Amino acid sequence: MNDARLLITGATGFIGSRLALHAHRVGLDVIGAGREECKLEAERALELRAAGVPLSIGALQDKAYLRRLLTDRDTVIHLAAAQPESKMSGEYFRAVNVHGTRALLEIGRDLGVRRFIYGSSIGIYGSSMDEIYDEQSAPRPENIYTQTKFEAESVVRAFEDELETCVIRIGETYGPSDFRLLKLFRAIERGHFVMLGTGTNKRQSLHIADLIRALLLVAQHPAAVRQTFVVAGNEAMTTNDMVQTIAASLERHAQRIHLPLWPFSAAASVMETVLPPFGIQPPLHRRRLDFFSKSFVFSTAKARSLLGFQPEIDFASGAADTVRWYRSRGHLAARIAHKVTGTESV
Repeated sequence: MNDARLLITGATGFIGSRLALHAHRVGLDVIGAGREECKLEAERALELRAAGVPLSIGALQDKAYLRRLLTDRDTVIHLAAAQPESKMSGEYFRAVNVHGTRALLEIGRDLGVRRFIYGSSIGIYGSSMDEIYDEQSAPRPENIYTQTKFEAESVVRAFEDELETCVIRIGETYGPSDFRLLKLFRAIERGHFVMLGTGTNKRQSLHIADLIRALLLVAQHPAAVRQTFVVAGNEAMTTNDMVQTIAASLERHAQRIHLPLWPFSAAASVMETVLPPFGIQPPLHRRRLDFFSKSFVFSTAKARSLLGFQPEIDFASGAADTVRWYRSRGHLAARIAHKVTGTESV
């Protein structure tokens, strides 16, 4: 991709910021676009600027802004989206995730963009305890976020005769700079973690470095054009396995306390119904309980056969890598090395 002129949207998010930093580090001509709506986005914006990554702040609803972004770009990796945490209306999600994607495609086409990579989500599948998903599995989006992400996929495919398009359905991603799993790591380190439910739901977590490889691969591989790929980790592990592996990376013993999930789900349902009319944000959401209930197991054979892509980082190595990053930034307590003396008492 040495000759590519790359635009990464969502560059102040977890995935976008790591991708932009890596692309810049390896010498690609890259521009990042993002928002600074929260403290974390502002911190990532500072990190990008400090590394020398050109960054433009703006909204996908602003077509004049999009024209400035897309001028002289030939490759777009579109990761920006309204997130479930934003607590915005359905109209906002559709304006950003669907209409914003369409505007990028229309303006990009007119300005000479050649390839357009759309970062979708495995969330469009809903959930199942016993099904193995692949690119042909029927989507069952369950909320406004996943509904609009799936709608945007159709928008992208409508342009496949005018641009080299590709859709990537991104699996559960973790690694350095991921703050969604930080609470889990902290709870396990402090001995406070409690499993809700049986912990037998399955997941295929993907390290951010492997996802970056996949995104840059589809941005240049001839076989990626007009295709949809599921990208997920190699290991289908239970939530129990995940917790045990994280505990080992922290040199802790995972708590084996299990509580039934249904009372928490019932309480969350009541809170989501009763509290919002009074302007109160529910402290517990059913979506937050998905970690303990939803199962996602995937076949990634298509990415292997067409692209030659295979994740390289197993979860044990990735969890250890994440712990080191958390500790280096002060998000977990620094590890204390105890000196052992040679006395009889010891």
